[in-house]
Amino acid sequence: MKKIVWIALVATCLVACMNRASDGSLKSENDSLRMELVQRGAELDEMMGVFNQISEGFRQINEAEGRVDLQRGVIGEGSLTAQEQIARDVEFISNQMAENREQIAKLQQQLKNSKNNSVQLKKAIEALSAELDAKALQIKALQDELAAKNIKIEQLDSAVTMLSSNNALLTAQNAQKQKTVVEQDAAIHTAWFVFGTKRELRENKILTSGEVLKSDFNKEYFTQIDIRTTTEVKLFSKSASVLTSHPAGSYELVKDNKGELTFRITDTSKFWSISKYLVIQVR
Repeated sequence: MKKIVWIALVATCLVACMNRASDGSLKSENDSLRMELVQRGAELDEMMGVFNQISEGFRQINEAEGRVDLQRGVIGEGSLTAQEQIARDVEFISNQMAENREQIAKLQQQLKNSKNNSVQLKKAIEALSAELDAKALQIKALQDELAAKNIKIEQLDSAVTMLSSNNALLTAQNAQKQKTVVEQDAAIHTAWFVFGTKRELRENKILTSGEVLKSDFNKEYFTQIDIRTTTEVKLFSKSASVLTSHPAGSYELVKDNKGELTFRITDTSKFWSISKYLVIQVR
């Protein structure tokens, strides 16, 4: 009887300890989730603050555009006051648009660095950029209209020149970024393979004293491939062995009806995880 009571007490203690360990683990996990939610909330609040600043900037731009529209009605009368007012408003629009462009760039960077991968917010930022470009075209149209009336406003010319320069610079930067992305993507998915007899591999220093790719081997002897599209290599041989290191189970050698082998990659990401060079010796 005492033995049974002792066993029951031990079991009770074990259950209590396990419950305390489980509670501690859950508390730690909850604390981690709570901190992540707080961080994401702070990031979203900051981005929405910038978004609101941009929206207010557009509101002020629209107000200034309204004043310009009112003044254009008296430009034909040669009113110096009207010209000066337009010059001030256009200068304000130019400065505010430059400020909005900086804020949009800041918002784009914040979204890129944030864990809040919001598709809707990304679309909203793209809409702001499109609206900014549309405003630049409106200022250009205003310049053309004033020029048709033989009215020259230095500030207006400066504003349009600056906006055109900004647009050209932004276009060039985007083109360069796109080029870099394409080049990086190609580099990530590029690999090289070669197959040949033992003699051929030795002649090109790919196989040296029983070791593979240990010396100044002939890289031009390799064939460059895109690992996303090339998964098979016909070897035209009935005997072959892979000399470079690749994870087991990520490739296979398959014979056709003539007994000739085809090298086939069955798991692309796993196969190329160790090396981007593939060397196959055939006989």
